[in-house]
Amino acid sequence: METQATVRGASSKMIPLALPKGEERLCELCQKRAQLQCNLCRVTFYCDAEHQQADWLGIHEKICPLLIPIRTTTILSLQRAGRIETQLKKAELIEICRLAAQRKLSERKHSEALPAAQFCLRCSIDVHGSSTGQLVPAYLLLAEANMGLGNLAVVADLLSQAEWAVLKSPECGHAVQQQLHRSLGHLYTATGNLETALLHFANDIYYASEEYGLDSTVTCDGYFFMADVFAKQGKMSITRSLYSAVAHTWHCHLTELLHSHVQFFQNPDELLEPSYDKGRRAEGDEMLRTMLEFEQDNSRKEPAQIALVAHCLAMLWFLEGDNLKALGFGGTALQASQLIPNRDLTEAIRGLLQLVQSLQTGPPPGSG
Repeated sequence: METQATVRGASSKMIPLALPKGEERLCELCQKRAQLQCNLCRVTFYCDAEHQQADWLGIHEKICPLLIPIRTTTILSLQRAGRIETQLKKAELIEICRLAAQRKLSERKHSEALPAAQFCLRCSIDVHGSSTGQLVPAYLLLAEANMGLGNLAVVADLLSQAEWAVLKSPECGHAVQQQLHRSLGHLYTATGNLETALLHFANDIYYASEEYGLDSTVTCDGYFFMADVFAKQGKMSITRSLYSAVAHTWHCHLTELLHSHVQFFQNPDELLEPSYDKGRRAEGDEMLRTMLEFEQDNSRKEPAQIALVAHCLAMLWFLEGDNLKALGFGGTALQASQLIPNRDLTEAIRGLLQLVQSLQTGPPPGSG
């Protein structure tokens, strides 16, 4: 209902485009001849109502008034100070669009991410030029949105442009290189070129380890994607080994987060609650569920791996505030842990279950 209301609201904010003879405007999304105009900013145009509504939902609602000063020519805007101010406003728009696209992508709303990613790229070109490494983040956002929509030819073209920009920009850092190779790995996995995909994921891991460290969850994600490729090749022993490495990295990471979370409740005046990236939560949940299902479906189940991964999921959902899911995965972890001699893991799982149950029946620890 909320989405329908938003679309109806968007429709009421457009008017037919009437221009003097000889003048032409292009659609914000497809660059075809425009027939409609945004009634609020009056500097944004569309070929039809469908594209206007898509842009409104994707990004225009957030940036509509911000477009007026950068798309309106005044005497001040033609002066040097005015041009500098316009560039600063465009830089602000790039960041707004980048964050909006990332949020939509983390929610798997690929079609809604497209307008934000497209505007981010166009604005980046305006600010930085057409052949610079600073365009790569926008290319990658747009590629990810199109990957989710199955537009693989478009993805290949975008990533080719991103590769060229990186080659021409030696100053591109490890983080940008890592993101590019991960995107290329996903593309070649989707097109069935698995050996090339493995090469790019190996580069992904290298650059991630340089930027974030060997024990980072960002680095271990590369191992997960390599494992997925090996699974497609039928190399299950390698897949299981890589999954085990990923599970141990996530377990250490989530254990630290859980410890900080509990300390915060026990000493709220001494420790700030740790920040928790919900986009990373969604990615972690998807990977950990994949690994858990892989192990549970295996004819030669390893209880230790099931306990470890299920414990990760229990901690993940406890940190997210979903106690029912935390209890469910915690129960799975406890059952599997009782089949192995690792008492430390069993005690840790029991401790988490007791903590969750105490929150179900009473105030948070340390609140009394």
